[in-house]
Amino acid sequence: MAGIMKISAAEIKCDEEVDNNIYRFVRAKKEREKEESENMAGLMAGFGHYTHAVVRGIPASLAKEALRTSQAEVDLTRARTEHEAYVEVLRTRLGLEVVELPADESLPDCVFVEDAAVVCGETALITRPGAESRRREIEVMKEALKDLNLNIVEMTDENATLDGGDVLFTGREFFVGLSKRTNQRGAEILADAFKDYAVSTVPVLEGLHLKSFCSMGGPGLIIIGSSEPAQKALKIMQQMSDHRYDKLTVPDDIAANCVYMNLPNKGHVLLHCTAEEFPESVKVFEKLKDHMLIPVSNMEKVKVDGALTCCSVLISKNPSI
Repeated sequence: MAGIMKISAAEIKCDEEVDNNIYRFVRAKKEREKEESENMAGLMAGFGHYTHAVVRGIPASLAKEALRTSQAEVDLTRARTEHEAYVEVLRTRLGLEVVELPADESLPDCVFVEDAAVVCGETALITRPGAESRRREIEVMKEALKDLNLNIVEMTDENATLDGGDVLFTGREFFVGLSKRTNQRGAEILADAFKDYAVSTVPVLEGLHLKSFCSMGGPGLIIIGSSEPAQKALKIMQQMSDHRYDKLTVPDDIAANCVYMNLPNKGHVLLHCTAEEFPESVKVFEKLKDHMLIPVSNMEKVKVDGALTCCSVLISKNPSI
């Protein structure tokens, strides 16, 4: 007959303490995960809820002097007409409070305000644009954001460069494109400015900016171009993120640059390219049945590498501020 192992009361008590400790650890972990999930749900609930937009006029110098990768001739009158229509959509159709900054003839690219600042919550990071000719664009932007009572963080490190066009905020985290205009130090300063969010860098091997081929189309939805570089960038973003994103692939990379908002009484809103510009991509957008789709022409500004998100800085302000 096999011997019977005797277990002492002290051993039983020790096992119970271990079990209790494991239980407390698991419970605390679940509570932390629940709290983090609730915090993220709260953040995501406000994603796209904008109240203000900062825009800037088009100087005549844009036509000949703006930086560009294409040699196509810009029709200045048409560019201004397109931009006025864009601003009118923000102000009248969507009801945002629009702050219009004056054009500056000495700054031919100044209409592309997105590159001068990154705003999230009540913090505004004033960037240090990668092109030296654009550095003075930040001056009036900083004053405008101060006037809106945002907390201003300035990028003073002369080794850092950052264009807002390289910054994709998903509501959960930031992706920063390392491009011709944005470097690692710029991404590090952004991470320091927005400590509540994870920041991952993505190499931009082709195109001017990260958002030259992607943007957000809603909470958890990334709109992405179909080119190989765009798809590779998306794969890197998916690998680096702890979150799962749906994707909407459009045939034309630049058509993937859209402006998403979630507004009271309007719901999901997407400003996107027109059928005249990219008819096949527009067919893809029409699959978004829950969105208010607003085509906005950008035929002239795209000739100087401008996209829809480039032309506004969107801000969500608490009514009590």
